[in-house]
Amino acid sequence: QVQLVESGGGLVQAGGSLRLSCAASGRTESSYTMGWFRQAPGKEREFVVAISWNSGSTVYADSVKGRFTISRGGAKITVYLQMNSLKPEDTAVYYCAASTYAPQNLAGFYEYWGQGTQVTVSS
Repeated sequence: QVQLVESGGGLVQAGGSLRLSCAASGRTESSYTMGWFRQAPGKEREFVVAISWNSGSTVYADSVKGRFTISRGGAKITVYLQMNSLKPEDTAVYYCAASTYAPQNLAGFYEYWGQGTQVTVSS
């Protein structure tokens, strides 16, 4: 089992920035893909970005390209999501997820999920 814990959410004004963190523990392996998804009220869960822990290769959703950046680092498997130029439509619960597959945007390929952290962007 892998446990994922997100942190860093909060309330920010439009145009502002936030950085989310996700720390993995348990049966962590260097071959994992780590991803971020988000879900706004009344909407389906949406892919945001994913990174291969080994290679560092990334996949971004078009809606966040140029504004969000995923990175990895630390002694433990930790990924960061730097979110800049935030928009009200970025408001959602952001979930960290881990997968044994290559980075991709399909939630069904992610076996482990965190509890989520709320991001609210005010206009």
